Amino acid sequence: MLSHFRIPAFRRGIQQGAKVTADNSIVENLFAIPGWDVARASEIEITGGIDPILPTPFRIGETAAASLAAVGLAVSDLWELRTGRRQQIAVNARWATASLRSGQYLKLDGERVARERPSVMGVYPAKNGRWSYLHCNFPNHRDAALGVLGVEEDRDAVRRAVAQWDALELEEAIIAAKGAGGMVRSMAEWAQHPQSAAIASLPLLEIDRVGDSPPEPLPEGSRPLSGVRVLDLTRVLAGPTCARTLAEHGADVIKVTAAHLASSGIQEFDTGHGKLSTHLDLRDAGDLETLRGLVRETDVFSQGYRPGTLAQRGLSPQDLAQLRPGIVCVSLSAFGRVGPWAERRGFDTVVQTVSGITHRQGELFPGAEPGPQFYPVSAIDYLTGYLMAFGTMLALARRVREGGSWSVRISLAQVGRWLVNQGQVPEDQLQDVAAEFTTEEIASWSTETDVPAGRLSHLAPTLELSETRPYWLRPTVPLGYHDPVWPSRA
Repeated sequence: MLSHFRIPAFRRGIQQGAKVTADNSIVENLFAIPGWDVARASEIEITGGIDPILPTPFRIGETAAASLAAVGLAVSDLWELRTGRRQQIAVNARWATASLRSGQYLKLDGERVARERPSVMGVYPAKNGRWSYLHCNFPNHRDAALGVLGVEEDRDAVRRAVAQWDALELEEAIIAAKGAGGMVRSMAEWAQHPQSAAIASLPLLEIDRVGDSPPEPLPEGSRPLSGVRVLDLTRVLAGPTCARTLAEHGADVIKVTAAHLASSGIQEFDTGHGKLSTHLDLRDAGDLETLRGLVRETDVFSQGYRPGTLAQRGLSPQDLAQLRPGIVCVSLSAFGRVGPWAERRGFDTVVQTVSGITHRQGELFPGAEPGPQFYPVSAIDYLTGYLMAFGTMLALARRVREGGSWSVRISLAQVGRWLVNQGQVPEDQLQDVAAEFTTEEIASWSTETDVPAGRLSHLAPTLELSETRPYWLRPTVPLGYHDPVWPSRA
């Protein structure tokens, strides 16, 4: 099925707000990763105002704009490798902030796509005035939490059970049961935690050479990532957002999941733009060999399994570099590759919980009930996705210039630390901040696509480029919709 788009001209978003008056320090901090000169900031124009854009003290708008601007510079680098020409980059900070909860703006055939959260997911009071968060988005995580608590799926029963637990002991018990969640900590408490110290020892993003191969030019094509093939073995938001971002600049992406894995629900509508989707069960020898066949012809292998999981199946970055010299291996984890929590399960909301973000948000923006609160977007998830795409394109550019196979590593906790380290909006500037964008803004940032389920209205790509308009060639499709076969290169 063909996808039909209503796409804006370059710099549409520029008209949505005044030019940012702050300096480009957040963007320029990202320049250290590829070693760019700060003069490159002159290629970027960020508009739409500065934080607070939504009711939170954390600088979600400025970091979103900076991350997308960095993506734009990486796209411009690849375009220069193709054509010798660079591009100008524009980002509207308000639009960028909206992109941090893009799933909220989905409409199917004119009706808002409803998102149902598991009934027992949430934050509960525990012993001694502490709070515990239960992450139950997937059935296995819900069952792990309920098994530890010894109750059925009933919110009142869960509340009574959690109240009998020490929050730290419950955190450890749920993790031991292969669940996800955590004790709510203050930012000061997190700063004293050994995992916080481990994360602080890592850069925001790691790009390392893991194998040798000759320099490899970009495939032929009319877009920055035309002909670049990406295998997306990630789930939920951060990793899928990376692959979606690569697709909007021309990459061919195959989303790889399996029938026995739980779906992320409407998030698949949000992150599936531009992708093919296939089912492969890595527990099956035949499907694993099919995946290896796809790897031999791919450029990028992006995965979000816990550290070491894929290595057990012969799919470590070093294994993949042997199978396909010149590959770029992108690895996402929750808490980084070092420290006592290196193998721990985690999600955006879990990182918010344990690192003090929900504690601080609840202090400044209390909810209907007392206690910690989540900020009003999925900032860590989407920022991580944008930065993964940024790192992927930096590695592809290095492959063109110097050859080699490359590893790109990042974690949700590293990105959470980066977000927090940008400082907070002063409290006296947090009064009367609107909780939502105007209807006119959302309409101007949106586009429509024909998908198998109907007519989908969703946010268009946020980044604007002077020469290569970002767009998704393929519509969102149900998981497992396609055969595991690469499309032919043009």
